[in-house]
Amino acid sequence: MPLHKNYMEQMKSNVADLKNAGKGAAGSITAALFLNEFVKDGIEWAHLDIAGPVWNAKKEEATGFGVSTLVEWILQAHDGQSK
Repeated sequence: MPLHKNYMEQMKSNVADLKNAGKGAAGSITAALFLNEFVKDGIEWAHLDIAGPVWNAKKEEATGFGVSTLVEWILQAHDGQSK
């Protein structure tokens, strides 16, 4: 996820240090920028923007999108092996 600092302007707030909402496009970028504000330097992290495909509105149920990929990545990172 690119962290384009020019989007930080959208997250200024009159009542808080920072707001977790941008204006219009680039919602995933502003979400990543928001999270980045709370990660210590030198810590590797990722923002997985799965909010859109995670819900099936027609069936009114969660899709589970991305869960198996995330679990597999965690397992590999934990012991270097896959199932």
